[in-house]
Amino acid sequence: MPASDTRSIASEKSELPAGWSALDDLAITYARALAADAVQRAGNGHPGTAMALAPAAYLLFQHHLRHNPHDPEWVARDRFILSCGHSSLTLYTQLFYSGYGLSLDDLKSFRKLGSKTPGHPEYGHTAGVETTTGPLGQGIANAVGMAMASRFERGLLDPDAKKDQSIFDHYIYVLASDGDLQEGVSAEASSIAGLQKLHNLIVIYDDNDITIEGDISLAFREDVDARYKAYGWNVLNVNTSEDGSLDIGALHSALRTARSQSEKPTLIRLKSVIAWPAPKLRGTSKSHGAALGKDEVAATKVALGLNPELDFQLPDEVLAHVRKVGERGAKLQAEWSAEFTQWEGAHPERAKLLQRMRSGRIDSSILEKITANFPSDKEISTRKASGDTIQKISELLPEFWGGSADLAESNNTTIEGGGDFLPENPYGRIIHFGIREHAMGSLMNGIALHGGTRIFGGTFLVFSDYMRPTARLAALMNLPVTFIWSHDSIGLGEDGPTHQPVEHCAALRAIPGLAVIRPADANEVAIAWRHILSSNKPAALLLSRQNLPVFDRGQLAPAEGVSRGAYILLEPTQQPDAIIIATGSEVALAVAAAELAKGEGLHIRVVSAPCLEWFNQESEQYRESVLPKSIKARVSVEAGIGMGWREYVGDHGSILSLEHFGASASGPELFKEFGFTAENILSHLKKSIASVGRN
Repeated sequence: MPASDTRSIASEKSELPAGWSALDDLAITYARALAADAVQRAGNGHPGTAMALAPAAYLLFQHHLRHNPHDPEWVARDRFILSCGHSSLTLYTQLFYSGYGLSLDDLKSFRKLGSKTPGHPEYGHTAGVETTTGPLGQGIANAVGMAMASRFERGLLDPDAKKDQSIFDHYIYVLASDGDLQEGVSAEASSIAGLQKLHNLIVIYDDNDITIEGDISLAFREDVDARYKAYGWNVLNVNTSEDGSLDIGALHSALRTARSQSEKPTLIRLKSVIAWPAPKLRGTSKSHGAALGKDEVAATKVALGLNPELDFQLPDEVLAHVRKVGERGAKLQAEWSAEFTQWEGAHPERAKLLQRMRSGRIDSSILEKITANFPSDKEISTRKASGDTIQKISELLPEFWGGSADLAESNNTTIEGGGDFLPENPYGRIIHFGIREHAMGSLMNGIALHGGTRIFGGTFLVFSDYMRPTARLAALMNLPVTFIWSHDSIGLGEDGPTHQPVEHCAALRAIPGLAVIRPADANEVAIAWRHILSSNKPAALLLSRQNLPVFDRGQLAPAEGVSRGAYILLEPTQQPDAIIIATGSEVALAVAAAELAKGEGLHIRVVSAPCLEWFNQESEQYRESVLPKSIKARVSVEAGIGMGWREYVGDHGSILSLEHFGASASGPELFKEFGFTAENILSHLKKSIASVGRN
C-alpha cells in the first residue's frame, strides 16, 4: 500500500526503554517460540502474527501500559485491546508473563475445552482480557467507545482537573491488523474518533502485507496513512529493522511521541514480517492461520538460538524478570491510591457516585422514582414514552447517557439540556453517532466495557440488521447496553417495506442473552426501563412510531407485570375459554378482540408478553399461572413473522403473523389489509377453540 508523506519514527529515532537488558530480548525470543509451540500442540490457530507482534506486546505490557496484574479491575488502568483476536497468543503470553493468573500449562492448553486460553480472547473468561475480539474491526471500535467513556467519566468525577492531569486519565491501546482496517466498522469508528479528538487512543496497526488468501495487494491497496490523516488522526510510521525483525526502539519512540500530543488519536503504522524468523514460512499466508509444522517450528527455534528439541521453554530467570512488572504495577497503584484518597476526601458525593458506577447496581430508592404514571386519557407512541422516561432517568442518574445514529428526533433519544458530546463540549451527555449504525453498536459495547456509565443508542428497528454483530457481542459479553429500535412494525406506514421490520423480532430473539422488549403502551415502557436498569444486562427496546392507547390500569392489570416478561393484562370473570398472547401495538387489538368475544359468550384472557426472555426466566409455577396447560385454545398476535410462537400457543393454537414484506400505505390501512384487526383475531380464536373441541 502506498504511504503518504508521513513522519517515519524509525528514520529519526530508535531508542530502547530505560533499563532494557538482555533478559528483555530473551523474553521476546521465548514469547515467539511459545506462540509457535502452542499452535503446534493445539493443531490449529494463528502463529504468525503472534510471533511477529511478540516484541510490540511485550514493550506495551512491560514499559508503557499503566496496569497492575494483581488488580485487573483497577479503575485508573490503561486498557489494551487485541483487535486482531485471532492472534490471541499475543495477549495470552503477556498475561502469563505479567502474572494475571495464566500459567505455562494454560498456554499448553490453548484452544482446549475449558481452558483459560480459548481460540479468541473472551471477556469475563480470562483475567486481563478487556473485550471479546475475533470479529475483525470490533476491537478498534470498542476502543473508540472506551476512549469516549473515559472522557465522559472524567467529566463526572474530576471535571476541573487540568488536561491530562486527572487521576482518572488513562490511555486506550490497540493492536490491529490489516483485516481490522478493511472492515467497514473500523472506518465508521475511526471517523468518529478523529471528530472527537480522542488523544488518549493509540492504535498500533500491524502492517504485514499478508491475509489468509495471500498478499494484501489482492484486496487492499489504499493509502492508509492518508486515510487516517483525513479522519483527523496523528499518523506515525515504524519500519522493520535491517534483519526484518520489529524495531523495538522505534516503536518505543513512536509511543512516546503519540502521548506527547493531546489533540488527536494516533495510528502507528508498524511494518512487520509475519512469522518472523521462521526460515520457510515467514512473510507467507501459510503462517497466518495454521500450525507451522514440526520441522518449521524446530527450525525457527534454531534461528532464535533455542534448543529445537524442547517445547514451551522459559528459564526461571526470564520468568522472574518479566514478573517484576507486577511489582511496578503495584507501586503505581499504591501511589495512585494515595492521590485517590485525597480526591475522595475533597469530593465525597463524586466518590459515592463512583462507588455506584463501579458496583453496577442502582439503589431501589432511585429506581422506584421511575413510575408508570402516564394517564389513559390520550394516546402516545411508545417511542415518545421512552423519550419521556429517558429524560426522567437522566435526572436521577448522571452516569446515564447516549444518543442516536442521526435519528434522535425520531427515536426520542435526546436528553434535554444534556449538551452535545463533542471536543468543544467534552462532557456532554448526547452522543451524535452519525449515520454509522454498525459503529454505534460497537462504541456502545466499548463504553459499557469501560465500566461505570449506562449507555443507550437508537435507530430504526429495520436497521438493527446493521447492528446485529454488536448486539450479539453485547449478549455474549453480558454487557449493560440498551439498544433502542423504534418504528417497530408495518405500523410505521408510508415508508414502505424497506423500512418495515418483519423478521426482526424473531431474529433478535434468536440471540441468546439479549432481552427483546416490545412494550404495549407508555406505562409498559416505563416499567421496562426500570427493569432494564435493575437487571444490568443487554436489552433491546422495540418501540412504535404510531400513537397507541394508554391502558386504564384501573380496569386492567398494573404495568408492573412487565418485569416478569408476560402477565395477565385482562382476565374474564369466568374460566377462560382461550388466551390471546400479544406484544406491542397488537395488545390493544387483543383487548378489543376479547371484548368482541365477550359479546359472543366467549371468555378470553389477554396476556401482554413484552419480553419472552424475561418470561422464560420466571419460575415454572408463574409461567403456568399465566399460560396454564389446561387452556389449549390460544392465539398469538404479532405483526411480524410467526417464528418462535408455536412454543407458546401449542398444537391447537393459532399464530396471527405476517409472513411477507409490507407495503407503502398508512399504518391503519396496512393493519387492516394484513388481518391485524379485532375481528380477525376473534376468527382465529374460534378456529383454535374448535381445534381443541375436535381433539
